[in-house]
Amino acid sequence: MSADAATEDGIRKPLLHTGSWYRMSGMGSWQSSIMGSSVQIIRESISVFLCVFIVALGPIQFGYTCGYSNPTQSEIIKDLGLTISEFSIFGSLANVGAMVGAIASGQIAENVGRKGSLMIASIPNIIGWLAISFAKDSSFLFMGRLLAGFGVGIISYTVPVYIAEIAPQNLRGSLGSVNQLSVTIGIMLVYLLGLFLPWRVLAVLGILPCTILIPGLFFIPESPRWLAKMGLNEDFETSLQVLRGFDADISIEVNEIKRSVASSSKRTAIRFSELKRKRYWYPLMVGIGLLMLQQLSGINGVLFYSSSIFQSAGISSGKAATFGIGAIQVVVTGISTTLMDKAGRRILLIVSCSLMTLSSLLVAMAFYLKDILPEKSHSTMGILSLIGLLILVIGFSIGLGAVPWIIMSEILPVSIKSLAGSVATLANWLSASVVTMTANLLLTWSSGGTFLIYALVSAFTVVFVALWVPETKGRTLEEIQISLK
Repeated sequence: MSADAATEDGIRKPLLHTGSWYRMSGMGSWQSSIMGSSVQIIRESISVFLCVFIVALGPIQFGYTCGYSNPTQSEIIKDLGLTISEFSIFGSLANVGAMVGAIASGQIAENVGRKGSLMIASIPNIIGWLAISFAKDSSFLFMGRLLAGFGVGIISYTVPVYIAEIAPQNLRGSLGSVNQLSVTIGIMLVYLLGLFLPWRVLAVLGILPCTILIPGLFFIPESPRWLAKMGLNEDFETSLQVLRGFDADISIEVNEIKRSVASSSKRTAIRFSELKRKRYWYPLMVGIGLLMLQQLSGINGVLFYSSSIFQSAGISSGKAATFGIGAIQVVVTGISTTLMDKAGRRILLIVSCSLMTLSSLLVAMAFYLKDILPEKSHSTMGILSLIGLLILVIGFSIGLGAVPWIIMSEILPVSIKSLAGSVATLANWLSASVVTMTANLLLTWSSGGTFLIYALVSAFTVVFVALWVPETKGRTLEEIQISLK
């Protein structure tokens, strides 16, 4: 079916259909020349890994944006004469922008495609970082942070969905984990560079991920499932063939995808009332619930204010300890990436949240004991709290960091994915905002009490996973949807 025919049948044309190298180069002749060659240049793994490597620049931008306020606080306050409350507004505006981006992300990704959505997200990111780097007062600083946050909100939905839609079932968990791995790399990079570079230079470097991402998107295929939903069948099959390898038999997967999108292809818009249908309650509860609990566990409060937490625990070099936490997060997330399609999603979540519960209790105990023990014991309590925070970050990185985004992209039905994905992403950012805005207040009230609250949330998450979260390892997206009916 051609795009024109699809339009006649009532299926929308996409507003933007970005080109790709394999279409521009003339698919037929290029494919035949490669097939005739003794060496196949592009195999499934190379093609899919290349796509994931390029779109991973988006979550690197995500992590860089989230981590930027931590190492720059004192410098920005001093240079621009800001108050603590003004800097707190600056930090929280990224979440505000991300919430707006999350609301728009589903419809943008639906109308212009996953690649087009990432291109659109890159533009406000670049403008935002330039505004921050040249800021002379709080107005430009706030505007830049808001724009960068808006772009990150779109990226946070689009990248996990794109990866889930292009990855073969046996690699989907591991490749999906690259999203969270890239976020941690972005956080670690800004922590590391923040040890040596002034805040304006750090902001200029913030434009690099999206500046590289934009041209990189022209060298990867669009999501075959999105193309199928848009009725672009020729492009859909071409995209899938490139992703699976030119000598792969894709007929079974093509038929599965066509059957899956058949019921939703005719729809031109999804209304909120659709989400109230009983058959969608379970996937919505799991997808939204996991993304909210991920943030309510307190991880953003720990990462954003880790320097001050370490100082209150008696550790002088707060910035260096914060970078150490960022580096550990990258290593452990990298290890969990290799386990995702072996151990499974559920077991990693249960282990992850159990570790977070125990470590939050350990930190809470260390802070409570610090208040009642003599001063000579404070250094011991500081070491105990550092160990607890390290275990907390390790626990988060094992499962709760990556798995909720993977399951959200897997479990939401294709017919409501654009709207439901936006709602789930918005819920995540709203929860992150609540934690970020309350963490300082809670830590001032009681450091021990704060981590006790986080421990209770992590314990509830263990129960939530054990009772309601399904195992999606080793199944196609279409098989997952059938199992939920």
